[in-house]
Amino acid sequence: MEFLVRIDVALPPELPAARRAELLAAEREHGLALRRSGAIERIWRLPGGLRNVGVWVADDATQLHELICGLPLHPWAQIEVTALATHPLEAGG
Repeated sequence: MEFLVRIDVALPPELPAARRAELLAAEREHGLALRRSGAIERIWRLPGGLRNVGVWVADDATQLHELICGLPLHPWAQIEVTALATHPLEAGG
């Protein structure tokens, strides 16, 4: 199944710079692994902050939940998920 996933991250301002850098590096590495595995099919950065929108692929909503909860920045993220269905124009018809 494909899901449209929007993630908005708000790290606390009092977070030490070194911890922030560590979290952002861990998030990047984890995101790259999700891309390689095919769990993140496409992703775009939304200008103006730590925000992105992407097309994620998972067997079901439970698997998607597990993938999202594994993100290092998950504790500071607001996440919106929309299940996608194939449009007839995409299906060749």
